[in-house]
Amino acid sequence: MSDQAEVSEEAIAIVGMSGRFPGAPSVEALWHNVRDGVESFVALDDRDLETAGVDPALSSRPGYVRAAYPLEGVDRFDAAFFGLSPRAAEILDPQHRLFLECAWEALEHAGYDAESWPKAVALFAGTGAPAYLYSQLIPQRELLGTVGTYQVGISNEKDFLPTRVAHKLGLRGPCIAVQTACSSSLVAVHLACQSLLSGESSLALAGGVSLSLPQRAGYLAQEGDILSPDGHCRAFDARAQGTVRGSGAGIVVLKRLTDALAQGDTIHAVIRGSAVNNDGAGRAGYTAPGAEGQAAVISEALGVAGVKPGDIQYIEAHGTATPLGDPIEVSALNQAFRSRANAPGTIALGSLKTNIGHLDTAAGVAGLIKVVMALRHQQLPPSLHFERPNPAIDFAAGPFFVNNTLRPWESRGAPRRAGVSSFGIGGTNAHVILEEAPSIETAPSTRASHLLLLSARSEAALDAATEQLASHLSQHPDLELADVAYTLMLGRRRFEHRRAIVCRDGEDARQVLTSRDESRLLTQHETAVERQTAFLFPGQGAQFAGMARGLHEQLPVFRKHLDACCDLLLPTLKLDLRQLLLARDGDVEADRQLRRTALTQPALFVVSYALARTWMAWGVKPRAMLGHSVGEYVAACLAGVLKLEDALSLIAARGALIEQLPPRGHALRVTPGGGGPGAAGAGPVACGRQRAVAVRGLGADGVRGSPGRAPGAARGRVPAAAHLARLPLVDDGAHPRRLRRAPPRGALVRAHAPVGLQRHRHVDHLRAGAQPGLLGGTPAPSGALRGGRADAARRAVARAAGGGAGQHAGDPGAAGLSAAFGGDRVHASRPGGTHGSGVPAGRRGTAVAVRRAVGRDEAVRP
Repeated sequence: MSDQAEVSEEAIAIVGMSGRFPGAPSVEALWHNVRDGVESFVALDDRDLETAGVDPALSSRPGYVRAAYPLEGVDRFDAAFFGLSPRAAEILDPQHRLFLECAWEALEHAGYDAESWPKAVALFAGTGAPAYLYSQLIPQRELLGTVGTYQVGISNEKDFLPTRVAHKLGLRGPCIAVQTACSSSLVAVHLACQSLLSGESSLALAGGVSLSLPQRAGYLAQEGDILSPDGHCRAFDARAQGTVRGSGAGIVVLKRLTDALAQGDTIHAVIRGSAVNNDGAGRAGYTAPGAEGQAAVISEALGVAGVKPGDIQYIEAHGTATPLGDPIEVSALNQAFRSRANAPGTIALGSLKTNIGHLDTAAGVAGLIKVVMALRHQQLPPSLHFERPNPAIDFAAGPFFVNNTLRPWESRGAPRRAGVSSFGIGGTNAHVILEEAPSIETAPSTRASHLLLLSARSEAALDAATEQLASHLSQHPDLELADVAYTLMLGRRRFEHRRAIVCRDGEDARQVLTSRDESRLLTQHETAVERQTAFLFPGQGAQFAGMARGLHEQLPVFRKHLDACCDLLLPTLKLDLRQLLLARDGDVEADRQLRRTALTQPALFVVSYALARTWMAWGVKPRAMLGHSVGEYVAACLAGVLKLEDALSLIAARGALIEQLPPRGHALRVTPGGGGPGAAGAGPVACGRQRAVAVRGLGADGVRGSPGRAPGAARGRVPAAAHLARLPLVDDGAHPRRLRRAPPRGALVRAHAPVGLQRHRHVDHLRAGAQPGLLGGTPAPSGALRGGRADAARRAVARAAGGGAGQHAGDPGAAGLSAAFGGDRVHASRPGGTHGSGVPAGRRGTAVAVRRAVGRDEAVRP
C-alpha cells in the first residue's frame, strides 16, 4: 500500500471483485495461477470432440487445433437462489447465469447488499455473442414453440443482461449494456467511473462475460486468421502466430475513493484515471488495430490520472500475439512513453492471454483484476512463452521489456502504478491507470467479543457458509475480526436459515465454526413474518458497582450516551456516577454508595437509557416500550414524553425523596417452584404477616412483608419498597413542579398499577404485545429465545466472556449484548443489513463472499 499525502477527488476505489476464469474459479485462484506461471491449456482427445459434436470431417482437416481453455461448471446454475424456475434457467444464456452469480459475489466481496443500500448502484457490462441461442436453442423447434421466441429472445440477447441483474439484485442506478467487442469490459469500467464522478451513482459494478461453446471443442486455424496454429498465445515472442479463445467473467465494484475512505471500505486498488477513444479511419482496415489511436488513448489516460510516463512500472497489454497486433501495440506504447525512450528496460510488459486465452468481452476486466492482485501482493507475475523478442517489435525505441519471471514489484520510493490496455475489433480502445491502495492506519479493535452472523436459504447452504467462513479465517489469520463481523452484519442479505456466534478472536471463531459447538452457536430457521420489538426497562434491585464498565470501554455509542447523562446529573448529585458505574471489581466503597437509593435510581436510568440508545443505533427500533419503576421514566424519555434533562432531574429527585424514608422494609424475589407464588394455579402467598402483592414476570414473583420463610425467596437489593400502598408520604418540596411533557412517539405502556387493583398488571402488559393495536396483532414469536435456546444463548455468552471469570454474574458486558443482538438478528424479519451509525466499528469487505444457495447448483440443459 502507498503512503499518499493527498487523495484525488477524481480517483476511484476498487472495493470488490469477482470472477471465473479458465482453470481458476475465483479471483484468488487466478492470481495463484498467474503468479506460478500456469497456463490453463487443455489438450483435447477424440472423446472430447465427439461429446462437443465436432464433425470428424472438420477435426481431421490439416490445421485443426485440438486445444481449449475451458471454464468449468458452465452448465451449473442455482436457479432457485435467484428466483428462476427450471424452465426459465434452461432458456437463459449461460453467460447471463454466470454474470448474475459473479455480480452477487462481487457485491458480497465488497460488503454490500444492493437491496438495502439506500443509494443508487449502477452496472455497466459487456456480453459475448449468444452462442447458446444459436447452437442449443434454435435447433430445438419444439422448445421454441413451447416457451415462445419472445422469452427466448430476452433470455439470450446482449441487451438484457444488465437489466436482468438489476432486477434480481435490486440495483436502482443506471444499468447499461456495453458492446465494443474485445474492449467491452474495460470500456464498462471507464463508464462506471464516469457515473460515479458525475454523482449519478454511489456504487458501480463493471465487467464482462464471454463463453465459447461448446467448451471442449478445437478450432481450425487458417492463414490470415487471428487464432494460434498450436493453441498457445506467445505474446511479443518471435514465435507468436496468434491468440486462443478462452471463456470467463469478471466484475469489479467501484466507489469514489473519498467515499470509500470515509466509509471504511476495503480498498484493493485505485483507478487514477481512464480514457476511451476510437481509431477512426486511420488504419489498414476495419479489423486492424491503429497505433495512433492506441497512443492517444494511453496518453489521455495518463493525463487524466495526473501521472507521468515515468511513474508507471508495469503495463498489462492487450497482447494477442498476432503478427500485426503486437508490433502495433508496442509502437503505440513507445509513442505514448516517448519521454522515457532513454530508459530502456525500465517498464515491465505482460499479457494475461498467455495464461487463459482471449476472453473477448471479458478480456479487459480480467487483465485489470490481474493487475489489482499484483499490486496487492507487490509482485510482477511472468508473461508466458516469451523467449526471444518478436523481430518486428522495436523494444530498443522505448522503456519496455517483457517480464517473463516472477519478481518483486519495487516501489522506487513512489506508489506502485500500472496501465491496463484493451483494444476492440472495430477500433474502440480503452486504457486505465491503476495505483496501489493507500495505506490506512487502523487501530486494533478493543472489543472483547464479536458477533458473527450468517444466513442462507437452506440448512445445507448455511452449513456450507459456516465451513467457508471457517476456511476463510484459517487462510487469513491476520484479519481483524471486528472487520469480519462488520461486513457480515452490514454487507449481507438476510435469508431464512440463520446462525449467530459470539467469539473472542479469530482463532476462537474458527474453532467454534469448525466444531459446530451447539453451546456456542445460535441457529434458527425463521419464517418471513412481521415481528415487532418491545423494550422492557427494569426497576431498582439489579444494580451493582461497575455494571457499565465493559460496555463503556468497548461500545462508543453506549459510552457517548452514558457520559452525556452523567455530565447532566453531576450538578444535581454532586457526584460523577461514572465512579460507581465503571468501578473495578472489589470496590467496596463504590458498592456501598450504589446501595443508596438517591444514587441507585439515577444510575439505573443512565445505564438503561444508554443501552436502549445503543440498540436503536444498531437499527433495533421498538414498537412499544414498557417500564417498571425507574424503567417507566426511561421509557417515557425515549418515547418523547419527557426530555432527557427533565427525566434525569425527575429521577434524581425521586431517588432523593425515597432515600428519606426509614429503612424498614425488604423486597423479596421468589423463584417459582414448590408451590411458590409463580406456581401454576397458586394464589396469594403468605410471607411473614403480609400477602404477595406483585408479579414481576413470568418466572419470578415479588412479595412484600417480613423476610420470613418463603419457598425460593431471596432478599432483593432494594432498601425501600417504593410501590406499596403503605408507603409513607414524603416531603415533595424539592420535586420539580413543571415538566415539559409531550405525547409519546409510538406506543408507550406503563408497567404497574396501584397495588391491589391488578395483581398481574406487569405480566398483562408484557402479554399485551400480542394484542391488536400494540404490535400489529402479531402473536408472540414462536421462535423466541426460551427454554433450551435461552440456555444455549446464556452458555454462549459465558464462554465468549472466558467462562465468566472475574465478571459479575449479571454483567456479560459486550459479549452479552452481542449475544442478545445476535438473537435479534436471527429472529428479526427486517430485510437486509443494519445501517445504524452506532454499529460496532469495522471495515467492509473482509468476510468471505458466498452464494448462500438453496442447495447445490443443478445442471441446466435445454
